[in-house]
Amino acid sequence: MATTSASDQAFKFPILIGDIGGTNARFAILVDAFAEPKSFPTVRTADYPTIEEAIQAAVLDKTSLQPKAAVLAVAGPIDGEAIELTNCPWVVRPRDMMKSLELGEIIVLNDFEAQALAVSALPETGRRKIGGGLPHEGASRVVLGPGTGLGVAGLVRARRMWIPVAGEGGHIDLGPRTARDYALWPHLKTIENRVSAEEVLSGRGLVNLYEALCRTDGTEPVHGEAAAITAAALAKNDALASEAVDLFCTYLGRVAGDLALIFMARGGVYVGGGIIQHLLPLLDPKRFREAFEDKAPHRHLLADMAVFLITEPLAALAGLATFARTPRFFGIETAGRRWVA
Repeated sequence: MATTSASDQAFKFPILIGDIGGTNARFAILVDAFAEPKSFPTVRTADYPTIEEAIQAAVLDKTSLQPKAAVLAVAGPIDGEAIELTNCPWVVRPRDMMKSLELGEIIVLNDFEAQALAVSALPETGRRKIGGGLPHEGASRVVLGPGTGLGVAGLVRARRMWIPVAGEGGHIDLGPRTARDYALWPHLKTIENRVSAEEVLSGRGLVNLYEALCRTDGTEPVHGEAAAITAAALAKNDALASEAVDLFCTYLGRVAGDLALIFMARGGVYVGGGIIQHLLPLLDPKRFREAFEDKAPHRHLLADMAVFLITEPLAALAGLATFARTPRFFGIETAGRRWVA
């Protein structure tokens, strides 16, 4: 296994790129350094027992192109020869994949490293600004996104390279602030008696939040899925569903502000994830921005930071494609994450 940085070498084309989350997997093939990625329909991870079968059926059986390398982003920590995904039963075994899919090289990154790579060069058409603040060129950035879980990654600039900083920031503690919060918190589902951000700011988190509101108010829940809660909020026919979405956006703003302080993200805070695409019509920019900036004694710091909603639906694939084309522009250590046949 190689121990060098990906910036030390180039990949052989065509390159398979993949963004594998807890619920969905998205794949594309990059034919050369100048071509746009050839995308394939989104795959539901539950529809295939293994990642190899998904790639074979959804990608390789649909094209005559044979990838020579793969750059994959997965939702979970990368440790060892068998990479388990946090919210998906797939196990990524790169050496087995190279044999079964006839690949010469595989690099596996964290899924939010891919999101961080995307925000290194996200066009104006792929993002929407919330509130004030101006991004500083070359300054640190942070990206977070609620989906099946809550992903977090940083992006820092050093030695003329962008360096993504992966982690498990979605599992930080989330605490109450207002009187309504304090009434609600005892009713939230916990993990070993703690409320982590992911247990509120994710698909299951929105359900958790809604059901806790119902228990707080002594009402029987009528929605059991995030999509139903969002639909009820859009229809404005369920007050608690609407409050759940409002609180979701408020708490997302709070966590985004915390992460902005941690990374001193003067280059911008980017909010993506599958849920945000559905919540865009319901997101109150003023409510979000107030929660984001409410960080005494550093409100002035947050007021100067720009926040963007990622509207590009395939941002992670775009980030992986940018990296695959020009790995020398990114400081990504591949020790333990790169396999060569």
